[in-house]
Amino acid sequence: MDTVLIIMAVVVFLALAFDFINGFHDTANAIATSVSTRALKPRVAILLAATMNFVGALSFTGVAKMIGGGIADPTTLQHGEEIVIAALLGAIIWNLITWWFGIPSSSSHALIGGLSGAVIASAGFGAINGSGFSDIIKALIFSPIIAFVVGYLLMTLLKLVFARSSPHQINKGFRTGQIMTAAFQSFTHGTNDAQKAMGIITFALVSAGLQDNMDVPLWVKLSAATAMALGTSVGGWKIIKTMGTKIFKIEPINGFAADLGAASVILTATMLYFPVSTTHTITSSLLGVGSAKRFSGVKWGMAGRIVVSWVITIPISMGLAALIYQIIEWLFL
Repeated sequence: MDTVLIIMAVVVFLALAFDFINGFHDTANAIATSVSTRALKPRVAILLAATMNFVGALSFTGVAKMIGGGIADPTTLQHGEEIVIAALLGAIIWNLITWWFGIPSSSSHALIGGLSGAVIASAGFGAINGSGFSDIIKALIFSPIIAFVVGYLLMTLLKLVFARSSPHQINKGFRTGQIMTAAFQSFTHGTNDAQKAMGIITFALVSAGLQDNMDVPLWVKLSAATAMALGTSVGGWKIIKTMGTKIFKIEPINGFAADLGAASVILTATMLYFPVSTTHTITSSLLGVGSAKRFSGVKWGMAGRIVVSWVITIPISMGLAALIYQIIEWLFL
């Protein structure tokens, strides 16, 4: 039992480290547009994001259950805790690499890829829950497409409604509106992203025989919410710069539309228990808004670089986690 508890302590530490890194890696999702338009000062924006992330993280658990049981059944895996350790290490390594280069890749993709790769390395492809994994991948693929369309339609509607308004008055009004959409975006980020760490800790608890269902314990909720809020408070300035300035020149009305569109898609996914990439969703919403504003004004070269990171994240994190599991197996199992 002592060995099990030590391994679980390692799992919890790594899961909370992942959540912390997720917080500063994905802070840009919620506040890049409001900071770039000066609707919020950076320190105020980060404090707002951290607070609303914490509140959002405590509000739902459906996504945690999907992550914990959708990819594989923890009760059937012989080395579930070691699988989780390998998955988390693979995801953390990839998150840090993309953060260093300022690439807004997906923490969700990294974790899902890492968990899948570690499960396959341990128990083979047959251990993967085909239907659950398929549903998760579909949600990850379709959510950015939906966010692009929603962002495009929202921006088109706002252009029609405010076509004859003074640009000065529009900017003033939507700067205030951005405070609300930044808070909403931060809340929805917490409802979806923080649950992924909760789900993987619960996965390990069930695999270790320390609990017999996928209900998320209160201490796990509080720990994950706190870790994400602390990570958010650190901020990810390289990614904020990419999101806020390198896709297209953002004005308050654009930022309002992008945040509202992305947050609506994320909250809908959370209500349906689907894990989605908050990074992909807000980026796609920004691209949709930019396209509606002026297609040629979007820096499609940067957009292409971001899309490449989306495509490669799952296979790379799968490979990293599989390799790490093989090392753990060679050294300890």
